[in-house]
Amino acid sequence: MSTQDQSAAGTATRTHSPDVVVVGAGTAGCYAAATVAREGYDVVILERKSEEEAGHIACGDALKGASDFPESIPKSKLEPAITNTEVDHGRFEIPQEDTVLEIPVPGELAVIDRWEYGKRIIEGAREAGAELHYDTVVQTVVQEGETGRVTGVEGIHAGEPVSYEADVVIDAAGSLSVLQDEVDFSASTFDTNVDYTHFCSAYREIVRVDEPVEWSDALVFKPTERAAGYLWYFPRTETEINAGLGFQMTEEPMKLVDDLKRDLETREEFDGADVEDKLGAALPTRRPYDSAVHPGYMAVGDAAGHVNPTTGGGIAGAAYAGKYAAEQAIEGLETGDFSEETFWEYNELVMDHFGARYAALDVYNILSTAVDVDDLMGLLAAMPGDKLAEALYSGSTDIGMKLKLEALLKSRGHWGTIWNLYQTKRRADDLLAHYEDYPSSPDELEAWQERRDELMDAVYETTGADPKY
Repeated sequence: MSTQDQSAAGTATRTHSPDVVVVGAGTAGCYAAATVAREGYDVVILERKSEEEAGHIACGDALKGASDFPESIPKSKLEPAITNTEVDHGRFEIPQEDTVLEIPVPGELAVIDRWEYGKRIIEGAREAGAELHYDTVVQTVVQEGETGRVTGVEGIHAGEPVSYEADVVIDAAGSLSVLQDEVDFSASTFDTNVDYTHFCSAYREIVRVDEPVEWSDALVFKPTERAAGYLWYFPRTETEINAGLGFQMTEEPMKLVDDLKRDLETREEFDGADVEDKLGAALPTRRPYDSAVHPGYMAVGDAAGHVNPTTGGGIAGAAYAGKYAAEQAIEGLETGDFSEETFWEYNELVMDHFGARYAALDVYNILSTAVDVDDLMGLLAAMPGDKLAEALYSGSTDIGMKLKLEALLKSRGHWGTIWNLYQTKRRADDLLAHYEDYPSSPDELEAWQERRDELMDAVYETTGADPKY
C-alpha cells in the first residue's frame, strides 16, 4: 500500500505502509524478508543499489554449511551459485617458518560466486512474496516520541523522497549501519558499545589463470608483511580465484593492497593472470552485539556483529539471524506487541546458535594484538592441524598430553607464547561458559554484562592487550 503526501517544499513524498521493512538485500535481509513473507505478511526490502548491481559485494566467497540453511529460500535456489564443492581444508602459508599447514575444516564447505548468490537470494525473497525497492537510500529512522519505538524509515528513492511506515524495521544494512546513528536507543538495551576499531576492511579481486592451481581443494591463508592483516586465495574453480586481504581499519589500506599485489606477482601460478572485479567492504571483527533489539527494531547480520571474528565467515550466521529476527517480528505482528521483551528471544537464539562461540573466538583476536607476529606464526606452525581447526571454528579446543609434548618439542623458542596462549584459552573457555548462560529477559542483561566485563578484564590482564570494548 502506498500514498502520496505533499511536503512543505511542495515535493511529493510517496508513503508505503508494509507490515515489515527490511533495510538491505544481503543474506540476513533476504532470509528475514522471505521468512516474513511466507507467513502472509507484507514486507519490503530497501536496497541502495540498482537492480543490476544488487547482491554484488566484496566477499571471500567461502560458504560453510549451505545444506543447513533456513528453508525460507529453497536450497535448490542457491545451487547454481556454488562453484566449488571440492574444498575440504585450509592451507596456512607461514613464510616466517618456511611452513605450510594443512588444516581440516569441519563440516560442509564450498566456494561460491558471490554476485550470483546475491542475485539468487534476492530472487528467492521475491518468490517468497517480498517486494524489492532498489535505488533506495535510507536517511532517517522514525520513532515515537514517548516510547522511542521505531515506526518506520524515510529516505530517497531514485532521487525522490519516500517514507515507509511499518510495525517492524529490520536493520540488515551491514557493518557500521547508518540506521544505528539515527536511532535513539536510550529506552532499550540495544548495544551501542560499537567503535570503528571493532571492524576491519576487506578488499578482493577475481584472478583468472590458464592452468589449474594445485590447491583448488583448499582455502589458502597467508599473513601480510605487516602484522595487521592476512591474505587469502579462495578457488571458485581450478582457474578462477578470489584473491583478497583483510586488515584493521587503523591501518593504511593502500600499503596492504600493495602486499597483495606483490604476493600475486611472486606466485608462479598467477603468471599472466587476468585480474577483474575489484571490490572493498567493511567487516566486523568483534563479538556479537550484547543485544540487537529495540522496540519496533532489530539488527541482523553484519549490522549486529554476526561474523566469525577469526575467519571473517558470516553468510551462515546472517541467514539464521535473519530467520530468527523474522520469527520474532511475526510474533509481534500476531500479538500487536513490538516491545523489546517480544523481540528478546531473537537475542537468545543468536547467542545459543553461534553468538557465544564467536564471543569466545574474539578473545584470540585480542591476543593477536599483543603478541609478536613471528612468535605467533612459529607457534601456529607447531600446533596439530586438527586442534587448530577446532580452535578456529568452535572457540575452544582440548589438546591431550602426548600432543602437548610434541608441540612443546617442535616449538622451542616460543614457550612464552605457548604459556600465554594456554592462559588465554582458559579465559576464552570462561567467557564461552558465561555466554552460554545468556539472560532470558532484558531486565537480567545488566548483571550479566557486569560479570562478562569482569571476565574481559581477566582477558586483558592475561594477554597484555589494551581493552577493546
